[in-house]
Amino acid sequence: MTVESVKEKLWKKCGSSVGSMSLELYDDTGNQVALLSDNLRPLGFYSPQDGYRLHVVDLDPSSVTSGGWLEDTSLVEKYKISEEAYDKLDGSDAPVSEVKGGFDAGRIQEVKGWLSSQFESAGKDVPDFEYTPRSIAHFHDLATISKAKTQAAVIVANDFCQKAIEYRSQAARIREILEGVGLAQENLPVNVVSSAQVLANVANLLNIRDTEMSSFLVAMGDISLRKTGVEEKKAKVEKESRILLDYTRKAIQRLSYLKRILAQLEDEVAPCEAQMENWKTNLSVMISKEREYNQRYVNYKALLNRVGYTPEISHRMLVEMAEHRKELEKKTKPILDTLRSYQDLPPDKALAALAIEDKKRQYAVAEKYLEEVLQSALGTS
Repeated sequence: MTVESVKEKLWKKCGSSVGSMSLELYDDTGNQVALLSDNLRPLGFYSPQDGYRLHVVDLDPSSVTSGGWLEDTSLVEKYKISEEAYDKLDGSDAPVSEVKGGFDAGRIQEVKGWLSSQFESAGKDVPDFEYTPRSIAHFHDLATISKAKTQAAVIVANDFCQKAIEYRSQAARIREILEGVGLAQENLPVNVVSSAQVLANVANLLNIRDTEMSSFLVAMGDISLRKTGVEEKKAKVEKESRILLDYTRKAIQRLSYLKRILAQLEDEVAPCEAQMENWKTNLSVMISKEREYNQRYVNYKALLNRVGYTPEISHRMLVEMAEHRKELEKKTKPILDTLRSYQDLPPDKALAALAIEDKKRQYAVAEKYLEEVLQSALGTS
């Protein structure tokens, strides 16, 4: 069902014409979902759901629905009728909501009679309309126009009937003349009758009312022009169809290519996922290694700070200090050998005391020498 079909159904319910009707689609929360502006689109194009509602906006300023007349009851003028006209109405015709006053009762009766005749001719019951001055005015205008058109149609129909009578009498007169000269239809050959029928059919087709040759030539020329126009349109349509067919073939080829590419990508999804999982595992391992190396770096830095390492100490200085250490070890080795000889002291106390004093003097000299060497080394570093 198209949007235009929906408007045609709503026109019978709300009274707004299809051309001046605008439809808005609202969801169940009251929010506008879409504006149904394209009459040729199907209603499903706008994806309506259960609970959605259609809001009808009448764009015709002269419509009965304009200005809120069908929504705001305060704008509706109350029905009024004179007391004399009210007294003339019987109980079945008196409206429930009418107020006695000065209003044209004759117009109301005329509108009711017209509505009854129209709905009775259609085999339907008259709906319960609310008769207000505005609605009565509209109905009265419609009734006036309808009666005028009905009268015009009756005149045209009577004219057609009169012409039909004239044509029949003229046909009878022509038939009588033909029979008088021996050209009655039953006396003519079959091919002549067929040719006459074909000629009459062609004349009706060409809308010709006389049998002059010029009329046939003009009609045939007009048909030839129309045929040429139709052929040109046909050629144009065929050309456009070929172009569209070419575009369609290319689109199908492109679609097939894209489907193949999509299939290849879907086939590569599983290996890529496995590779990504491997990368994730390697990345987690590398992150743990990074944390481990950072921790080692912090530990080594703390260890170097504890041993007095500063950034000013370079590799060359460390090498020089190592060489100086070796020289010190060479110089202190004799002293260490001398100190180890204390365990070889003689058993005599006097001799042992003299040996001890001698060793103490040597130790003091060696200690003084070590202090001098250390002071010079620290001053150099």
